[in-house]
Amino acid sequence: MRNRILLAAMMPVTLIVLLLVAVFLQTRLGDNAQSHGQRSRSLARQLAAACEYGVFSANESNLRSIAVAALREPDLRSVVILSADGAVLVRAGVPGYAMPARVGTRERLDQDAGKDSDLYLQPIMAGQLHVDDLFAPAVAEAARPAQYLGHVLLEVSKSRLLERERELIALGVALGLAGLLIGGMLALRLGQRVIDPMARVASMIRRIRGGDFSTRTEVLPDDPLRELQRGLNQMAESLESSREELEQRVARATLALREKKEEAETATLAKSRFLAAASHDLRQPTHALGMFVARLRQLKHDAETRQLIDNLELALQAMRDLLDGLLDISRLDAGSVLVQLQVFPLEDILEKLRLELGMTASGKGLRLRIRPSAAWVLSDPTLIHRILLNLIGNALRYCENGGVVVGCRSFGAGELVRIEVWDSGIGIAPEHQQAIFREFFQVGNLERDRGQGLGLGLNIVQRTAHLLGHRLQLCSLPGVGSRFSIEVPAAAAGAASERRGPSRAESFDADLSGVTVQVIEDDALARLGVVSLLSSWGARVVEADRLSTALRSVQLGLVPDVVVSDCRLPDGENGIEVVRQLRLAAGREIPACLISGDTDADLLLAAKQAGLTLLHKPVRPAKLRNLIRRLATQAQAVREDLT
Repeated sequence: MRNRILLAAMMPVTLIVLLLVAVFLQTRLGDNAQSHGQRSRSLARQLAAACEYGVFSANESNLRSIAVAALREPDLRSVVILSADGAVLVRAGVPGYAMPARVGTRERLDQDAGKDSDLYLQPIMAGQLHVDDLFAPAVAEAARPAQYLGHVLLEVSKSRLLERERELIALGVALGLAGLLIGGMLALRLGQRVIDPMARVASMIRRIRGGDFSTRTEVLPDDPLRELQRGLNQMAESLESSREELEQRVARATLALREKKEEAETATLAKSRFLAAASHDLRQPTHALGMFVARLRQLKHDAETRQLIDNLELALQAMRDLLDGLLDISRLDAGSVLVQLQVFPLEDILEKLRLELGMTASGKGLRLRIRPSAAWVLSDPTLIHRILLNLIGNALRYCENGGVVVGCRSFGAGELVRIEVWDSGIGIAPEHQQAIFREFFQVGNLERDRGQGLGLGLNIVQRTAHLLGHRLQLCSLPGVGSRFSIEVPAAAAGAASERRGPSRAESFDADLSGVTVQVIEDDALARLGVVSLLSSWGARVVEADRLSTALRSVQLGLVPDVVVSDCRLPDGENGIEVVRQLRLAAGREIPACLISGDTDADLLLAAKQAGLTLLHKPVRPAKLRNLIRRLATQAQAVREDLT
């Protein structure tokens, strides 16, 4: 800003100074040249008049004396006197020019004679004085032409003229510089009077912009920006007042929000406690109901009663699915799902899905084609299995005819494996393709038909894929079908893993004869259901409702092969500590598992750290039987090692 103002002030000053210097130099140089010419011309005329008689009388001595005397004049280099016929009568000085070819009878200035001199040619004319007859009648002057006698050539040096011109130019430049200096000082002072107030205003604006509303600037009487500074002071005062008022409002609003937040946290905590208690209390009878229904199905019934039991199992299965879905959602919300990355072959999961969903597809008259794959990937096999199980289950649920195809393909230069699930179902309209991933959202199921699912599967799929960092995509057209795909990082093939899973006969037909199971459950109804079901499978069951009862049985010599304990027991006891005490009392590692109606993430972590399998109520009877069978096998191996 300072430079711009100085430049704006100096431009007119510079133009004026240059104009004045130019006028001065032009005038003075012109006057100097004119004075030089007039002096030289006057000298030539005087010499011509002085030489008239000498030329007329051919008196060379007179002419020489005149020429020599003329050389005393400054700047005169040479004098040459010529006769009328062009002959040189007298020459004084050293001419620095060549004699002109023609002289003529007129006065002439020849500036080409030399670079540093001028040549003046002045004719010598006879005077008009009549000496013959003074008393004769006068004759008109025009009728008596002047007689040409000769010529005077003067060579005049221009050195003094050029020196004077240089002095004048130097004087002009000095005057110009002095004018510019004086103008610059005046412009600087004038600019300073404008810049200083502007600098104060700019500084004040910067402080205000930085939030310093308490700043004020001094307003001087002769300040050209005093009105602006007064306005800025008033604005800063107003802003400071407004900020104080705003801070008070923000403080009050913050206090109110803190109170609302505390209320919301209290309500959330109360809701969490309520939901936890409700979930536990709901899971307890549902778990017992599942045990009783499984035991009821083992008895002989007529066709109508079996149909009633089938309906009861369907209702119980819907309740289990809802509780399991809510459990998965709560785990994902709480961030308690731990990702365990490992390299594994996809074919293991695909084979497991064939066994799990093959009968479901056949029951609906659909074709389920799961193409084999030799790909190895880096991910969590449990979570990948859960994602594919939900995707394929959804596809089978919404297919009326045709079937479902599951395949894998490599892309991205072999760095990724895309697992795709294609179906020939009803398809999904574009406006619903984002909404289907929300909880409990189902297209065309406003009446909440449980036969069409609960609307939690795709939400769990999306959250799980996000947790793994895998990209999930959907491509669908109404009436054509849908394609869900998930991209998993590819990995180099590892050591061949054992792919033998439990056969269907081993899972559903194997009994538990000869296996002693200790059931520790404080809920009498749930304990009765589990004991009744285990007994029907041939197991020998030892009941207990707390740690002391279980320890008493062990001390009496009834050491179980497997321990099945509830997590929450009377008097603050927990299943993990109960299992630890029983193992200490038995003197060996008794295979054990936990059953709980709680969905707390800390409980899952604690069970994992203790090396115990945790089943959430309601437990599916087949899952419980398979787990007990596996634990009994471990117990048999432990006894064999001891013997």
